[in-house]
Amino acid sequence: MGSVTYDNIAELVTNDPTQGDESFLGLRHDAAVVVDDGVVAWIGEAGQASPTDERVDLEGRCVLPAFVDSHTHLVFDGDRAEEFAARMAGQPYAAGGIRTTVAATRAASAEALLASATKRLTEARSQGTGLVEIKSGYGLDVATEVKMLQVAQQLTDETTFLGAHVVPTEFADDHRGYVDLVTGDMLDACAPYAKWIDVFVEDGAFDAEAAREILLAGQAKGLGLRVHANQLRPGPGVQLACDLGAASADHCTHLTDGDVAALADSGTVASLVPGADFSTRSPVYPDGRRLWDAGAAVALATDCNPGTSYTTSMPFVIALAVRECHLTPSEAVWAATSGAARSLRRDDAGRIAVDDPAALTVVDAKTHVHLAYRPAVPLAQVLGEPAP
Repeated sequence: MGSVTYDNIAELVTNDPTQGDESFLGLRHDAAVVVDDGVVAWIGEAGQASPTDERVDLEGRCVLPAFVDSHTHLVFDGDRAEEFAARMAGQPYAAGGIRTTVAATRAASAEALLASATKRLTEARSQGTGLVEIKSGYGLDVATEVKMLQVAQQLTDETTFLGAHVVPTEFADDHRGYVDLVTGDMLDACAPYAKWIDVFVEDGAFDAEAAREILLAGQAKGLGLRVHANQLRPGPGVQLACDLGAASADHCTHLTDGDVAALADSGTVASLVPGADFSTRSPVYPDGRRLWDAGAAVALATDCNPGTSYTTSMPFVIALAVRECHLTPSEAVWAATSGAARSLRRDDAGRIAVDDPAALTVVDAKTHVHLAYRPAVPLAQVLGEPAP
């Protein structure tokens, strides 16, 4: 791979105060970064790097850690544009829409699913995303859940078994039977292809008792825990995630004071997905300000999925988080990088530090603030990737 100097960086976001100023972003100005064989080898002043195989003049742009998209459903088939249009016309969102995607995903070949998911991943990388998590959950039978995870495993190391997304139609009158399947044969078949297990705790999906059973069964198989929590109304999901030591409670749109305190006092990250609140026309968004001020770790993710957040754009999510979740631009960038890496328990992503893998994103502006200041403008791109 050789060595390359990225020089003339107006603002370098390291997310490491020891690398830059004392802020949580660890900012450096007029900086340069040397990458050697895919690893950060040196960080310093512009124009001061030792000679390398290649020098790239970034002409006063901003560089930050590549975005970490810690909650996605990139593997699926089918289209739910009509459902979106109906919501925009006033129809409320309910959890059951997931079943619409299940039939198409069951029918799709692994090759077709890989091709479409790869296209979405390429789209994400063209907007600055370096690392993604990918969930199953649109199979809801053993064969399709395995198929989805095998596809996801070709795209990322961060794969999540979400057999407990909703109860499929064929088990509509036998919820107990489906929980037994998820914690039994389905988990046995899927665990070799997953790093995490997740469950949707919500009316119309799974209650706290079933969710606890499912998560503990996954934990016994060596899987880390993640929870879809408190999306549509207050509920037990966040408390369950914190009680079990889950890495992340995702959505967190409706939180009580007790939920906020639990997140602040635990190692569970509050992963906000405001693209879902936008797409479902939710009357409220997650209160990122309340969480940040309480001391909770906050992450941002796209929740890319065909029904309720069909976007791969982390810059769009950052802009939403600033406008609707009341985070500052700096807080939103941290949440989309370091916070999201923390939600995956990755200490090799979401920052720029010597001896770390070099996952860098360049912003076509002098400061990271432009990611929120200029919404929907394609400013961010992973360094070394072809132009979109």
